[in-house]
Amino acid sequence: MNWILLIIAGLFEVAFAACLGKAKEATGIESTYWYIGFLVCLVMSMGLLLKVTQHLPIGTSYAVWTGIGAVGTVLVGILIFKEPATFWRLFFITTLIVSIVGLKVVSH
Repeated sequence: MNWILLIIAGLFEVAFAACLGKAKEATGIESTYWYIGFLVCLVMSMGLLLKVTQHLPIGTSYAVWTGIGAVGTVLVGILIFKEPATFWRLFFITTLIVSIVGLKVVSH
């Protein structure tokens, strides 16, 4: 269950980064809503991370959490914000994913 919560925490990290990107593009009250979304996602992400670190190793938890956030944010950037999907970006994202899976495999 803690691994599922950790994945959800990582997805909230992706969501708060996406909210920042959308807030930057928005104007007026719409940007305020995106900033509120950012704060909600930030609190959820940090709260879930805090909860799982009570049961999983902090080093592994933090590495997986930031890895999910990094991979997810790059994918959101490519898919939503039309950032370039170059070979090297995709290559290094793949190495991050392999590293996250590796950490899961070697953690007790």
